[in-house]
Amino acid sequence: MADPTIHEVCVVGAGISGLNALVVAAGHLPRNAPAVVVDVRPRPGGMWVDTYDYVRLHQPHPIFTAGNIKWQLDAPPSHLASRTEVLDHLRHCLDVAGRKLTLDERFGWAYTGHTEADGLVEVRLQGPDSTEHTVITRRLVKAFGHQVQPNPPLSTTSSRVRSITPETLDLDAVRRGDEPVWIVGGGKTAMDAAHRILTEAPGREVHLLAGPGTIFARRDTFFPTGARRWWGGTPINTMVRQVSDRYDGTNEVAVSDWFRSTYGTGPVADAVNYLSAYLSEAENRVITDGLRTAERTYFADAVDRDDGDVDVVDRDGRSRQTAPGSWILNCTGSLLREVHPYEPYTSATGNVLSIQMRSSTFGGFTAFAGYYMTHLMFHGRLHDLPLYELDLAQLQREAPSVVIYASMVLTMHNLSLLVDTLPKRVIMQCGLDFNLWYPVPRQVAGVARFLATHHRKRRHDQRTLDTIATRFGVRSGPLTHAATGA
Repeated sequence: MADPTIHEVCVVGAGISGLNALVVAAGHLPRNAPAVVVDVRPRPGGMWVDTYDYVRLHQPHPIFTAGNIKWQLDAPPSHLASRTEVLDHLRHCLDVAGRKLTLDERFGWAYTGHTEADGLVEVRLQGPDSTEHTVITRRLVKAFGHQVQPNPPLSTTSSRVRSITPETLDLDAVRRGDEPVWIVGGGKTAMDAAHRILTEAPGREVHLLAGPGTIFARRDTFFPTGARRWWGGTPINTMVRQVSDRYDGTNEVAVSDWFRSTYGTGPVADAVNYLSAYLSEAENRVITDGLRTAERTYFADAVDRDDGDVDVVDRDGRSRQTAPGSWILNCTGSLLREVHPYEPYTSATGNVLSIQMRSSTFGGFTAFAGYYMTHLMFHGRLHDLPLYELDLAQLQREAPSVVIYASMVLTMHNLSLLVDTLPKRVIMQCGLDFNLWYPVPRQVAGVARFLATHHRKRRHDQRTLDTIATRFGVRSGPLTHAATGA
């Protein structure tokens, strides 16, 4: 079934990346221009639709937005928004964009493919009733982002344990007994779960099997409150530049050690991976003091013992005895787990933008990609500006500890090109900018430092990305049509 309307833009994906793309598009298009937003989920919000109900935004909420849309929440700026509050804001962002456009909302619909011809894009969709439909548009933004899906419970040999996920964690059931809880994973989800159990079921025996261990960025340092916003802390933008200056594509261990000692916190002292997640010192004290054990090891299985108890076994074959009825809570990572076909971030025409991890331009920071890359599309420079792409999904398989540092270098390199290309108002109106947490004088100082150094530092960033490509055999560099100016 074909829709005869020629839409100005079709955005596939209504998470934070897709909503940034839609809000940016609405700012470029004439009022009431026809547009389509498509998402397989029943409402806007991306991963926030599916995730556990006790999740909190791990950064101050005003700088988690689409475009520069203000929150309607009556709360201090430092408030860590709940799942419901985040979903309400993302719905509000969609509504703001919708008031400027003639917006066709297709929730519960799936994207199945597209073709380009004669300056138009035919987008193939599958409706909730499995019927096939096509939409014609001048521009297509495929804002797939991280494509996060909830993890299933861990499979165990034992029939005496209760294997669950963060979404199915039942605190009432946990409180009714005294069986230990084993949290598998060491990232933000694990910290959310540990903090909830330790504060709402005090005294419970909780163990953490943290994999390689996660280095958390101290929220107190990067988002100081009160008068300290004027003189204290370190802006995120400054830290990203510091990391990018230190990393040369070969020394991730040294950079990780520096980051841990300078900005890190967390319950695992010798943690290895930094994943751009934040934790306050107060949260860390609750978790660290409350955990019975916190180990840098990988869960392998839970196996019934002859005496009626259970052994929790790690990949090295070491066993930890636990009581029957123990909880095994799967908080393992959900980013960059699936292998998707390669697709360049833009087609040769510049009429299709694809935001995903196989051809990434902003690393894991997909909200920024939704904002800046869509501006680039509407300014007609998406297909010829020699941005670097990086196959982060392949890099995750080859060297997971490198991904976050490579993401930062990639972001700084491409932001340097964008600043030289896009109007200054685009940069100044980005409501995602971490510098906005600080008073205007500190914001101005940060911008001035960037403008004074970004051309010189771009050469370092390019060398680092080239080194990563050679060392790990991953795709990195400008697209062919961008490199040749085609």
